[in-house]
Amino acid sequence: MTGIPPLVLDRGAGVPLSVQLADALRVAAAEGSLRPGDRLPSTRELAGALRVSRTVTAAAYDQLLAEGWAGGRRGVGTFVLGAAPTSPVAPVSPARPGAAVPALVDLRAGSPCLEVLDRAAWRRGWRAAGDLPADLRPDAAGDPGFRTAVSEHLLRHRGLVAGPDDVLATAGTSAAVGEVASTLAPGSRVAVEDPGYQRVVGALRDAGAEVVPVPVDADGLVVDALPSRLAAVYCTPAHQYPLGRRMSAARRVALVARARAEGWWVLEDDYDGELRYDVAPLPLLGALGSDVVVHLGTTSKIVSPTLGVGWLVAPEPLRDDLLARRVATGTRPARAGQRVLTALAQSGDLARHLRRLRRELVARRDEVRAAVAAAGCTAEGDPAGAHVLVPLADAVVEAEVIARAARRGIALDGLGRHHLAGSGSHRSGLVLGFAAPTREELRGALAVLGDVLRERPGNDRGPALPEEDGPAVPA
Repeated sequence: MTGIPPLVLDRGAGVPLSVQLADALRVAAAEGSLRPGDRLPSTRELAGALRVSRTVTAAAYDQLLAEGWAGGRRGVGTFVLGAAPTSPVAPVSPARPGAAVPALVDLRAGSPCLEVLDRAAWRRGWRAAGDLPADLRPDAAGDPGFRTAVSEHLLRHRGLVAGPDDVLATAGTSAAVGEVASTLAPGSRVAVEDPGYQRVVGALRDAGAEVVPVPVDADGLVVDALPSRLAAVYCTPAHQYPLGRRMSAARRVALVARARAEGWWVLEDDYDGELRYDVAPLPLLGALGSDVVVHLGTTSKIVSPTLGVGWLVAPEPLRDDLLARRVATGTRPARAGQRVLTALAQSGDLARHLRRLRRELVARRDEVRAAVAAAGCTAEGDPAGAHVLVPLADAVVEAEVIARAARRGIALDGLGRHHLAGSGSHRSGLVLGFAAPTREELRGALAVLGDVLRERPGNDRGPALPEEDGPAVPA
């Protein structure tokens, strides 16, 4: 095979030969043995050289074509593309749930959609931030322009009335939760959703709080299940993470009423509240109970974690306590990201970005739901945000699906890891994100995901068996 490095396939490895072949070709590209523009052998030629069925080589090429790593030119051949991935996937053993996966395409939730981010607007924002003079002294509350921009953003996009003085800049949601927890007495009990956001659980425990899991159903956090003697409750009412449901109006009213009656804070994480696709969102908890609710937002999911900024709207007593602690310890969120977001908001680029983002994500969501349905599964969750939930039968099936996808270059996240240990509740499934890849990468990944779901243990439909000679890749 002229120009192709030696390729070794292990017939006893338990990994399909086509997967091994695709992995080996990616590794060859990463190591420089294959370069953009190189012509690959025909499927028939490669099959003969490796002494495998042409079905194996055709399936491997199909996978690389779907990922955008290779491209076929009719009548000419199949070539390595210039946009080859920089971090190809090497053959891996079955992954443990929650383990780091060297993924080519990331279908885990929690990343922004950078494909719709206007690079020119991004550069303008940073230039505008750089035109401002450097700070002489720190400001514990945050950049005044940022606080004004956030108050206007909240009013326009979330219906929350809050003046600039009500807003504190933060380093993101988890950091803000940790700050609030540091104002509580050591060992204070804080209730969190189960399943829920584990980084917040870590921030709470790091601050010395006792974390208490509370179940979630189709209407959100089960308020009646909240125990007594709480100091705070953390929740994601606009789009529960990771189940993807919104808290009902009745639950919102009940939660605020209990907070007032029992004297604890409600930490409202509105991490992607701007991304709703069907009807207007329900009133924020912050609008229903400004005296007991701490409203939290972040730029990480709607723009980029590069900015490293978020915001907090809190009742005055708590706000004063947080400011005093920042002054005493010298801690404060960095100003650069605040100034960039301010510039994006003032120029109108942020509003335009959000409109593009909503259009893109709703289209992606439709593609994901269709692919999951075609594989005999369901995609649950409200029409909002950038992830859906795909329920699976049990933890064994969840682990197997994640492992098989990893072997084919797709990173998936299991629902199991989002439960607190010892909580007594456990659901299995995939928390399926669709914002991180490019649109082309997503479509290729969905084709692979569909195969993996059809092949999942216990699925009566099972995968379709290919013909011995298989479809040929143009060569």
